[in-house]
Amino acid sequence: MGVNVGGDVGGGEAEGARVRVPATSANLGPGFDCLGLAVGLYLEVRAQLAPCDAFFYRGPGSVPSRPDNLTHEGFRAAYAALGRPAPRVRFEAHNEIPLARGLGSSSAALVAGVALADHFSGGALGREGVFEVAAALEGHPDNVAPAVYGGFTVSAKRDGDGYLTQVLALPARWRLLFAVPDFELLTSAARAVLPSRYGRDDAVFTASRCALWTTAVALDRPELLGVASQDRLHEPFREPLIPGLAACRRALLGAGASAAFLSGAGPTLGVIYVERPGDDGLGERLKGLLRAFAGAGEVLALPPSAGYVIEAGGS
Repeated sequence: MGVNVGGDVGGGEAEGARVRVPATSANLGPGFDCLGLAVGLYLEVRAQLAPCDAFFYRGPGSVPSRPDNLTHEGFRAAYAALGRPAPRVRFEAHNEIPLARGLGSSSAALVAGVALADHFSGGALGREGVFEVAAALEGHPDNVAPAVYGGFTVSAKRDGDGYLTQVLALPARWRLLFAVPDFELLTSAARAVLPSRYGRDDAVFTASRCALWTTAVALDRPELLGVASQDRLHEPFREPLIPGLAACRRALLGAGASAAFLSGAGPTLGVIYVERPGDDGLGERLKGLLRAFAGAGEVLALPPSAGYVIEAGGS
């Protein structure tokens, strides 16, 4: 039996826990704050109840080892949602997700904290509750939904509180590439360049393509993505922040990519392609174009992923 340190813990669950949360690509062009995709790059956090809060980070970038971090924020918010005091907890984070690149590193950290709180509270939130708490913290569900549920997700804010999410599996023959430049772009900076109002034509243009994206996934119609991935709500305003983005996108589509889009707020550029009979070199040609765009960064071929996985025994 574990020891209760500063809050409510389900019996037998205080020994520790480990959660693995996938990276995510949000927006996918026109799906601003509503479309997302889980991909096979992970944040793993090991948790142990302790006399005081502690946090240790290993991975890309620099995250201070102190308890005012996103994972602790998610953990405490989950207990607050349950109306319980949060226990003190030690987190050890082992991260593969590039920071501030548009691959959902912040959402993964929040989801990790909320999911671990759900585990230590005996599953009082459930996966849906984990999603609702994390999405409320993030302020939009596009990254949180795939991190929680996996696959391709479509999310909408309800008329009252909370969100509605539908999950689809990405077709097995679709391939994903991501060019990750060697510079950060904070979401706050990328949102600051967006207009506060849009015209009717732009709204209709983007809504139609968001619907077409979902149709392409549901029916395995990658030939629809060239149109479906077009956007007027955020990408045109963020292009000046990302050198070479427009030219690389044109080259990718001209070379046979089905879609090319900003991943999240950027600067990462995502690509979807399907290898055609007799053209086994398409993936390598696209990787070459992406390497030129990424510069000193990296190009990642990532599979779709399931949502977070948690297990007891984090030590």
